Amino acid sequence: MHHFSNRPKVFTWHIHGSYLYYLSQANLDIYIPVTHSRHEGYYGRGNTFPFGDNVHEIPAHAIKQMEFDCILFQSEKNYLIDQYEVLSAAQRRLPRIYLEHNSPVSDPVNQRHVMDDPDITLVHVTHYNKLMWHCVVPDIVVIPHGVTESSVPYAGNVARGCTCINHIEQRGRALGWDIFKAVSKVIPLELAGMGNKAGIGEVLHPQLPEFRSRFRFYFHPVRNTSLALAVCEAMMQGLPVVGLATTELSTVIQNGVNGYVHTDIDFLIEKMQLLLNDMAHATLLGAGAKETAMKLFNIKRFTDDWERLVSRVVAQGPAIHSPLRF
Repeated sequence: MHHFSNRPKVFTWHIHGSYLYYLSQANLDIYIPVTHSRHEGYYGRGNTFPFGDNVHEIPAHAIKQMEFDCILFQSEKNYLIDQYEVLSAAQRRLPRIYLEHNSPVSDPVNQRHVMDDPDITLVHVTHYNKLMWHCVVPDIVVIPHGVTESSVPYAGNVARGCTCINHIEQRGRALGWDIFKAVSKVIPLELAGMGNKAGIGEVLHPQLPEFRSRFRFYFHPVRNTSLALAVCEAMMQGLPVVGLATTELSTVIQNGVNGYVHTDIDFLIEKMQLLLNDMAHATLLGAGAKETAMKLFNIKRFTDDWERLVSRVVAQGPAIHSPLRF
């Protein structure tokens, strides 16, 4: 067994800020690269998230001199390009994990996952994603989301729904931009998120709880996606969720218990109207949503899952199948 004198040292890239923030709640030292241009993956800590002192920035040119226990890929670019630019040959043979945040984009059932190295552990964030991706590696793990509890309780005093999705307009049908537009003609909805011409623009992550708490329900118009952290966060805060009965969301929301899901948009509009008209019903479903979130998206369960996985992968040691075994 590999015994750590201290926390496991994980090198990764800053890809998905809120996910990285929740991952940093685990007992891990996380090292992220930073460049002057601060382009994708190289933003460093940034100013949006209150990262603790276990998240360390490293100038990209200094990475090769560092010692890590494990490499964590979080995107196709990390795996195909970045690792060859910033890691040494020895670092590229360290125990490695590929975290897949998304469901397949180009083909829902036939898309083959880019990561086909049998030495690398593949982590999916939902069972739906594991089901849909065509993956060929032997070691595949599902670690469902975990989010911290919110200090701002649900108020629901504004009779409107809210949706928080970045770039929904340019991402189009997959993210349900057409559905959002159609529903907002009959139901008052607020759209938050960067890169949208409609709505109020970006609300920074630390301000989201305060912003979201006022709305009666959270609306998730997405056709095909992973389980959005925004949905988990809204539920943890106590907002009822209305969304499509597709992907992982259909396993999370139960009609009349913590929100409403359906594939019929008219049904969803009817239920949104009900929530707008009946504050007591919305409050009841909101309490159900929080209870579900505490059970499914418990931050302690999430960090335990990650700590266990990192320990196991590191204990297995460097690449086994690779001919370069030093």
